[in-house]
Amino acid sequence: MHLSIQNYTLVEQLDLEIQPGMTAVTGETGAGKSIMLDALGLALGDRGEGDRVRSGAERADISAQFDLSALPQAQTWLKEYDFNAEDDCILRRVITSEGRSRGYINGQAATMSQLRDLGNLLIDIHSQHEHQSLLRRETHRWLLDNFGGHGALAAKVNQAHQTWAATAAHLQALQNQSAEFEQRIQLLTFQVEELDALALQAGELRALEQEQKLLASAEESLQTSHQLAELCSGDEGSLEELLAAALHRLAQMHHKSQELTEAEELLASADIQVREAVLAITRHINHTEINPERLQEVDERLSSIFQTARKHRVQPTELVELHERLQTELQSLTGDDNQVEALAAKEQQQKQALLALAEELSDKRQRAAKKLAKAVNEQLHLLAMASSRFEIALQPVAVASTGLEVVEFLISTNPGAPAKPLTKVASGGELSRISLAIVVVTAQTSSIPTMVFDEVDVGIGGATADVVGNLLRGLGESGQVIVVTHLGQVAARAHHHLQVSKLQSKRATVSTLRKLEGEEKISEIARMIGGTETAQSLAHAKEMLEKA
Repeated sequence: MHLSIQNYTLVEQLDLEIQPGMTAVTGETGAGKSIMLDALGLALGDRGEGDRVRSGAERADISAQFDLSALPQAQTWLKEYDFNAEDDCILRRVITSEGRSRGYINGQAATMSQLRDLGNLLIDIHSQHEHQSLLRRETHRWLLDNFGGHGALAAKVNQAHQTWAATAAHLQALQNQSAEFEQRIQLLTFQVEELDALALQAGELRALEQEQKLLASAEESLQTSHQLAELCSGDEGSLEELLAAALHRLAQMHHKSQELTEAEELLASADIQVREAVLAITRHINHTEINPERLQEVDERLSSIFQTARKHRVQPTELVELHERLQTELQSLTGDDNQVEALAAKEQQQKQALLALAEELSDKRQRAAKKLAKAVNEQLHLLAMASSRFEIALQPVAVASTGLEVVEFLISTNPGAPAKPLTKVASGGELSRISLAIVVVTAQTSSIPTMVFDEVDVGIGGATADVVGNLLRGLGESGQVIVVTHLGQVAARAHHHLQVSKLQSKRATVSTLRKLEGEEKISEIARMIGGTETAQSLAHAKEMLEKA
């Protein structure tokens, strides 16, 4: 993990590469050991305020880079939310001095909720801070399922529940609406029968309207047509007679100009067209009859069509489409009785399958809970909490996407006292050690690559501090472990050592973080052991480092 901090509280610029293994962060009280973790929390979506921006700066800029090459779950999350999914992932947070805040994932804008969700897959902070996953019940369930090796079975239960719930919701909707369906069926039956009786065909309305116009104007049309025929081919003065006379005179002329020749051709063409017009008028006369009975039939048919359209509140041209749509809906609803029966049988089958999986999961959880509680209690004894008792409660509930029980971690820190949820533990130091015990036991099944422990050694010392140091170093052997500590015994076990210092000048106060090696590391551990460097504390520190 790489952490970059700019203009955050007392930090002006810090670029920190966290190496694999256990990294101890130490420093005198007030030096700012919590700044790094606070900044990291902001990159993971914690709430940020403008007053955390370094004095004189316009904004604080914090980014944390993670290697996802061995984290398929995080890569899947990025793809699901359409973020760039690569081996390297950068979570960035920018906070202005006015209090405005922006988040980014791989350079794309992201919400605080998205930063938190992805951050939960990348890093686990065990401390008194709000970014404490072990205070969430879903984490308890996830840890138990992974410890027991039945995470895949839990996923099957979740999927089976989604399938059953969707079917049950559909069935319930059909059953609740059965009375409404019956009323709807009755209405549709009446409407379809009415439209069946009307039997309107596609294109019929337009044809009827055209026929009505022709029938209504038949008498006038015949009278006008006879007049037209008389004008075109009647006796003296008709168009045919006049054109014939004109053509005859032109034909008698021996020498005609080009213009007269053209006129002759046009008159000949007009003569032909007048004759064809006469034939068309004659055909119209022969095919047109005055039929008041048919006109009445057409009027009545059109009246029925328009009345039906008004009744159904549609345009007459939409009646055919309405008829088809109502028929389709009626056919669908009349099959609902069979559909309800089939759906009810399907819902019962899915529920039985879900219960079978959930019961199998419950059985595995019961056995895993006993093993996990026993292993955690053994660790608590090593951590100077021999009087404490860790329990895992499996509270039965109606079948849900998570199974048949709610999983919750409980702790009793005093002999004879009832076990209570971890959220009720008053001491932050106790909570940190409880978290440490749980994490040590479940670390081998956890997919989260980076763990942070903030002051897990509060209230302990001596042999217990040695135990804590050994436990943390053991965790660091298979991942990244960052430990903020005030105990030399713990820091001495670290693979890497970072020291926080506060530097003051006339211009500003700045917190710095640097890696310690060799003599510097011995000197810092000696300070942590005795408060000041003495020959004895230096010798003790060197001995502790040699044994690490």
